[in-house]
Amino acid sequence: MSEAYIIDAVRTPRGIGKQGKGALAAMHPQHLAATVLKAIKDRNDLDTATVDDVIWSVSSQDGMQAGDLGRMAALDAGYDVTSSGTTLDRFCGGGITSVALAAAQVMSGMEDCVVAGGTEMMSLTAQMAKDKMAAGLKPPMMGSYNARLQARHPQSHQGVCGDAIATMEGFTREELDEVGYRSQQRAAAAIEEGRFDKSLVPVTDDEGNVVLAKEEFPRPQTTREGLAELQPAFAKIANVPLDKSGTTFAGLVNAKYPDLEIRHFHHAGNSSGVVDGAAAVLVTSKDYAKKHGLKPRARIVATANMGDDPTLMLNAPVPAAKKVLEKAGLTKDDIDLYEINEAFAVVAAKFVRDLDLDWDKVNVNGGSIALGHPIGATGSILIGTMVDELERQNKRYGLVTMCAAGGMAPAIVIERVDDFAD
Repeated sequence: MSEAYIIDAVRTPRGIGKQGKGALAAMHPQHLAATVLKAIKDRNDLDTATVDDVIWSVSSQDGMQAGDLGRMAALDAGYDVTSSGTTLDRFCGGGITSVALAAAQVMSGMEDCVVAGGTEMMSLTAQMAKDKMAAGLKPPMMGSYNARLQARHPQSHQGVCGDAIATMEGFTREELDEVGYRSQQRAAAAIEEGRFDKSLVPVTDDEGNVVLAKEEFPRPQTTREGLAELQPAFAKIANVPLDKSGTTFAGLVNAKYPDLEIRHFHHAGNSSGVVDGAAAVLVTSKDYAKKHGLKPRARIVATANMGDDPTLMLNAPVPAAKKVLEKAGLTKDDIDLYEINEAFAVVAAKFVRDLDLDWDKVNVNGGSIALGHPIGATGSILIGTMVDELERQNKRYGLVTMCAAGGMAPAIVIERVDDFAD
């Protein structure tokens, strides 16, 4: 079997995901994706006629984000028309899955050069969700689920699920606020020290004017005291009737866990931020890279996917990490750095506790609480961040995983390399 190598990884800064407030909110999603695809092409002098496929992740494939964004963005980026493209959806996990599929194609020998990545314009999706609800349509979390499936596997709002898990697992509000505070402090230090600069590419408009060149979402002024004053974000929505039957998001959880009295812990300061962003990762075989004069930065060691309870939704990262470690032939102590997406503070807190990890190895540059979570792009962003940080610290192995709706989690292990394996 061939090896799959990461040659390069780039991403946009993340813009606040609100119409009229975020710097990227007026961009077309194709433009945002094309920005990183063009950067991958230009930075590596990539002959795009030799790119076998562009595998792209978009969670909300609606409106301007519909219509195979991977193919359309590649054309917008000036890729050769022979360079094909496809778009996938694994909810939050798609950005890892796009890279995993690229690796699988290369490792199987079916393809030699694949660009993987993802985009999410949450400023668009949030507005579309509001418009649909105003029109009397079901909330976005409910619209794709039929009554029969809900009866078999009740699926609630992710924030309510986060609160339910925190209640069940015995985490305190103070513990979860500390995750949020740590994320802000670490992100601020990373930005100040330029740790993201290697992968960050500015977004420009059609005239070449810079629209956004730095992270827009972080709040480095965050204090523990300020976090403690924030009101829980999901207490109200948990008990709003969703239909004529009176079903609520809390009721969906209680349908499976009837004795659980959900306490509400999560708020804007310990939950992931709503942002716009895109990322791209160049994955090739050894033969392709050598032929085209490309140097590897990392080797993809193993990938895995895991499902867990869809009612609680957010608990699959721990079993996914165990599964990918087994596939890689490694133990948790062999891993030098971990990236666990901070969808909600409880996800990261439970991951660290259940695997008995040291926070010094986990999310060392902050995470989505501070930087934001552009759903379909985040996994690819985290992989690029991992490559950069392994190089900065001169470490060997990194593991990236994240929860996804439906109770899923993809995971990937990468190894920093300076040259090709024999």
